[in-house]
Amino acid sequence: MAGHCCSSDTHASQAVDPRFRRALWIALWVNLGMFLLEFAASLTSGSVALLADAVDFFADSANYMLSLYVLSMGLLWRGRAALVKGVTMVVFGVAVLGKAFWSLTSGATPEAMTMGMVGALAMVANIAVALLLYAHRTGDANMRSVWLCSRNDALGNLAVMLAAVGVFGTGTAWPDLIVAAIMGGLAIHSGLAVVGHARSDIAEARACTS
Repeated sequence: MAGHCCSSDTHASQAVDPRFRRALWIALWVNLGMFLLEFAASLTSGSVALLADAVDFFADSANYMLSLYVLSMGLLWRGRAALVKGVTMVVFGVAVLGKAFWSLTSGATPEAMTMGMVGALAMVANIAVALLLYAHRTGDANMRSVWLCSRNDALGNLAVMLAAVGVFGTGTAWPDLIVAAIMGGLAIHSGLAVVGHARSDIAEARACTS
């Protein structure tokens, strides 16, 4: 019988750890607030790396909202939600790489001080969120995608700060563009990992209902 090889939450709602739900809500509001701040800062500073991080904050906010929506659903729907998030991460990465390439032709140098200050503030916020979600990093594809988002954000903020130092030291836009390209590549790599895990969860759920 299929039921002998499947956990009960494969095709039914599961009990949700209230700590994880609360962590998701905190992560959602932190990411929305940082998106607004970084987007404004990217426009005033001309930094592609800050813009990439701001868009990442917005994508993560949508991902956290989606995670909250499917949190109590069965494995199939949680796997489908993770699949959407994984594809979104890949698309974001490709878009950032495209933006960095396009910016090569402009020749404008971003404002390093704004990059550094906003990057530092964003890093503090994301480290706090990452620590909050760390205990839930080994769950299903949906939970893993949430952890990867928070981890990538913290790494991205550190990279933005390093880019600010590089821009200040060299007086060129190259450090900003290099960091933006690295952030895009990291988003693609993590997105593909989430997609792979999500497809595994979906296959497991379908096998248990067949």
